[in-house]
Amino acid sequence: MTRHAVPEDRSGPDSGPIVHGFPHLETIQASLTALYRRLSYDTISTFAVSVLPDEVRVPPDTDIYLGTQQVARSIVQHLRLPDARMIVAFRDMVHAGNVELEAGPEYFIELNSRFKEDRRDIGACLAHEVMHVYLHRLGLEFAGTRDNEILTDTASAYLGAGWLLLDAYREESNVRGDRLVRQACKLGYLTPEEFGYVLAKRALAFGDDIEPWFSSAQARDAYRAGMARAQADLRQPPLARCGWAGRRRYAADRRIVQRGDGVSAVRAGGYAFEGGSPLRVSFPCPTCHQRIRVPVRGRFTARCGVCGSELQCDT
Repeated sequence: MTRHAVPEDRSGPDSGPIVHGFPHLETIQASLTALYRRLSYDTISTFAVSVLPDEVRVPPDTDIYLGTQQVARSIVQHLRLPDARMIVAFRDMVHAGNVELEAGPEYFIELNSRFKEDRRDIGACLAHEVMHVYLHRLGLEFAGTRDNEILTDTASAYLGAGWLLLDAYREESNVRGDRLVRQACKLGYLTPEEFGYVLAKRALAFGDDIEPWFSSAQARDAYRAGMARAQADLRQPPLARCGWAGRRRYAADRRIVQRGDGVSAVRAGGYAFEGGSPLRVSFPCPTCHQRIRVPVRGRFTARCGVCGSELQCDT
């Protein structure tokens, strides 16, 4: 039996600050590569429409157990999990939720009892836990708990259910005694901006922009920060859309290698030259981050062998 839990972070006087930025970017990109390798572009493209907000909401006038089961069923159906029955219970615990992975066909998910009072993030917690079941059935996992949980968050967001995890990021004011305390909370292992990055990658690949669905301004800001980072991936040399500064840096590195002064290491944009005849350059695909290796021969269209993206290059 394997148990997987989803953490809950809260900032405030009794806890540390919520982490921001992109500290897990390398593992996120490796997760995208692993998803495309395991599922193929054709399978991933069947998840091009995200799970709808009304399908993952437990209304206040609905029985909490029946409503939660229905949300779990909606996520299972979205992921097309065959014969996967989710049994959901509530109990007091440190984490927001956890799932016990066995052979199936029944999977047991426990949610923090606080969700009985605040139902907003039930869908977010279930999106993470049901994705554990999905990846378990695929036989896809990373070594180590941290990397495997990052894979789970990334897969959930990229396959159309994990936008709920970013929507769970919010800042609120609460009365504590005679004080008004400002507190932020989030779910999952990725930072808010990293969730935004994965969702932006999805939007750029499939046109599924879910920004209007976010219920908090903080989630919307994190999504926009992630979109800016994802769009920067499309402007790295040797891609033809790279900016003037990137083009000059790339040309200078190419001249060094062509003069025979050495083979360059991987640069900030991710490209690396390989000496020889003909000279070649490798760089990460901006969609799936599989490394692509092409000859240095001017402008042409390269095709990623993993996700099938066609990339305009100027090498």
